[in-house]
Amino acid sequence: MRRAPLEVRDACQNRVRGGKPGEWPPRVGGSVRRVFVKVCGITNAEDALFAIAMGADAVGLVFAPGSTRRIDPDAARDVVRELPPGSVAVGVFRDEQPDRVVELVQHVGLRGVQLHGRETPAEAAVVRRHVPFLVKAFGIDEPLLSRVDDYDVDAVLLDSSTPGSGVAFDWHRAERFVEGRRLILAGGLTPDNVADAIGRVRPWGVDVASGVEASPGRKDAVKVRRFVAEASAALAEFSGPDGSA
Repeated sequence: MRRAPLEVRDACQNRVRGGKPGEWPPRVGGSVRRVFVKVCGITNAEDALFAIAMGADAVGLVFAPGSTRRIDPDAARDVVRELPPGSVAVGVFRDEQPDRVVELVQHVGLRGVQLHGRETPAEAAVVRRHVPFLVKAFGIDEPLLSRVDDYDVDAVLLDSSTPGSGVAFDWHRAERFVEGRRLILAGGLTPDNVADAIGRVRPWGVDVASGVEASPGRKDAVKVRRFVAEASAALAEFSGPDGSA
């Protein structure tokens, strides 16, 4: 596998030294909260390293069958091995058997899992015992969303009704899910609208895939840089001097 350029790797190391490796959830400056950013649909080490170098907190590796961003487990393991200490790689699964999810977590070296299908609370609980960070994703029109509080997870991700399509939903519908939980907003986010989305919803985090792509599975460096910068700037704009929203 082609290794990422040296300057990108060095930038990642600097990014990790600037925080506390292994701290979860990521925090900066004590009480000052920072919007969590995950760049999803990563298929190669160069894109993963660049996303982290630009300030992303996590990269997402998709294992769901049929996805245009699906990555082979062995290729995913190679990507994870390229990442600097403290980096967070999240595996994205859809309706996979819990035992298989755990097997891939261990094989690839994942630090997080995102369940993006019709997994039950009991199935999520099996995975929960094997990863330090678990996200349950729901489509905004999904009936299972009514059971969101039944899931013992670290964060809840709200997506559009057609995940991966790059189509946004009405963000006001997400506002009622913010209170009392870590909400990650996804679905149609881009460098041009992420600041507006953060200002309206005030989520704990944001997730992007197609919005920063040059083509499915290949990231656009300019878009990645802008997305992370806009998300960070939005928090400063909509927060008080002490970082409170």
